[in-house]
Amino acid sequence: MERGERAAFLGVERSLTGRRWAARLADERTALAIAQRHGLPDAVSRLLAARDVDLDAVPDFLDPTLRRFLPDPLHLKDMEAAVARLVRAVQGGERIVVFGDYDVDGATSAALLLRFFRSVGGNIGVYIPDRRKEGYGPNTAALLKLKAEGAAVVVTVDCGVTAFEPLAEAKRAGLDTIVIDHHMAEIALPDAIDVVDPNRLDDSSPHKQMAAVGVAFLLAVGVNRALREAGWYAAAGAAGRAEPDLRQWLDLVALGTVCDVVPLTGVNRALVRHGLRVMAERRNVGLAALADVARLKEAPGAYHLGFLLGPRVNAGGRVGQADLGARLLSSDDPHEVGALALRLDEFNAERRAIERDVLDQAIARIEGLYGPDRTGLPSVLVVESDGWHVGVIGIVASRLVERYGRPAFVIGLDGDLGKGSGRSVRGVDLGAAVIAARQAGLLVNGGGHAMAAGLTVARDSLPALAGFLDERIAPQLGAAPPVRELGIDAALAAGAATRELIDMIERAGPFGAGNALPRFVLTSVRVSYAQPVGEGHVRCTLVGSERSWLEAIAFRAGQTALGPALLDPARPVLHVAGALRLDRFGGRESVRLQIDDAAPASGSVLA
Repeated sequence: MERGERAAFLGVERSLTGRRWAARLADERTALAIAQRHGLPDAVSRLLAARDVDLDAVPDFLDPTLRRFLPDPLHLKDMEAAVARLVRAVQGGERIVVFGDYDVDGATSAALLLRFFRSVGGNIGVYIPDRRKEGYGPNTAALLKLKAEGAAVVVTVDCGVTAFEPLAEAKRAGLDTIVIDHHMAEIALPDAIDVVDPNRLDDSSPHKQMAAVGVAFLLAVGVNRALREAGWYAAAGAAGRAEPDLRQWLDLVALGTVCDVVPLTGVNRALVRHGLRVMAERRNVGLAALADVARLKEAPGAYHLGFLLGPRVNAGGRVGQADLGARLLSSDDPHEVGALALRLDEFNAERRAIERDVLDQAIARIEGLYGPDRTGLPSVLVVESDGWHVGVIGIVASRLVERYGRPAFVIGLDGDLGKGSGRSVRGVDLGAAVIAARQAGLLVNGGGHAMAAGLTVARDSLPALAGFLDERIAPQLGAAPPVRELGIDAALAAGAATRELIDMIERAGPFGAGNALPRFVLTSVRVSYAQPVGEGHVRCTLVGSERSWLEAIAFRAGQTALGPALLDPARPVLHVAGALRLDRFGGRESVRLQIDDAAPASGSVLA
């Protein structure tokens, strides 16, 4: 349903943070049917219906098993040939090298395959390129160096599908390359022996939204099955090599999937649900060490992966040493991982400081051009500057998307070239736009997927590139400027926010891209107590008309009108929107609302 066809939730057209509250549920009848057939609370039934869960699919959605959702690896084009080549390499003792990307998806993919091939007796190594010196993806010098050092097969993960020249050079040198990627491909494919990518234009796979680590996991499943059928484990049994249980590495799959912000639906959701259970067992000593430095004391959820663990793994590739993340995730040495986790934590602090500086400069540049009222903003923001650290430009692009509600590219210039990273909004395919720009001769290199893309551009091509992207993206964005909206699942009384309700809600998780975190509105509540905490946060207690109460916190509320409203000594009656969480502080559990927004409850009066 298009914006404007559905009434604003509780009539809130403009909240205290300037957003329109939009009901996520379009059809009340579907929610009622789910509640009646499956005996679920109204709030849970509404959030399932809002996520288009079919009436008959509710049991599978609430219990997403791998048996039900994991596809046969061989349904992907070239997977069968890739499996066969890697089986020969394992059996023949040939050197296999995994060539990874430096982000979380690349690091987890590399660590997963390193652990898998190590466990089955493969001669395996890993190579992660330096972000600043080598750039993104396979490069000729690195591939030829690996060949000279004895590599017979190089498997690229989370990269490679647009690496035409480097892979062609590797082939001429006699190096077999296998591409395991998920980024958007072109009609032409690189000259590798096998290209496995659900986003190949000639691949009809329904699983095009998998992260690279999910595709890498399917590769491991396929190779493992082929080795079993070839009698590899039986023949090697006397030597102590048993068939590995691939489920032990689902924690890596979960981390990469969440952090690459692919939709948490279908197979992705099943992989993350089971991966979180594995992660809670702390089997991976590197992940356990990272959780300790991040002060994660509870069972991890998708939120912790995306905002606590993932940024630290990313920090090595962004501002530190590119291979630290893969090394941390693939090591079983507690002393090594402890040191690596501390280094990544330090790099993450450095990354945050650099990010704040670049973000401030980017905002000043945009609002210097268009003013604080943002009049005349183009359909896509393109900002660039000399000296911007390429390790943070993707994060800054995400912040600009959040602030301005439209796609954004942030480009760091160095001499005659600029390296850029872009992030998109729903309905705008950024990867396709970048590929089109490259085919039009405006880019040195570039690619990506719908929600994120990267590029290399000549300095003097920047004006033409900005014009090209604006013209291409404007029809997708729509003629009207986007209105910032806050999706709402249901209204609740303060007394309905119970532990039992949270338990039911968590069965609909994990939440993230494609399966939005449920957000509820506590209607007509008054703040009975409020206190500023930290850097602009507000902790408070909300009291409803039925005299029930709920603890709440609003992060960064001091930056908007939300903070003053919560702290107002007049205690106005408000509708308060947010997500329900379990607070386990001090060894006790309590329900808490994490406040996202609020609006005056016009006409509402508390006796």
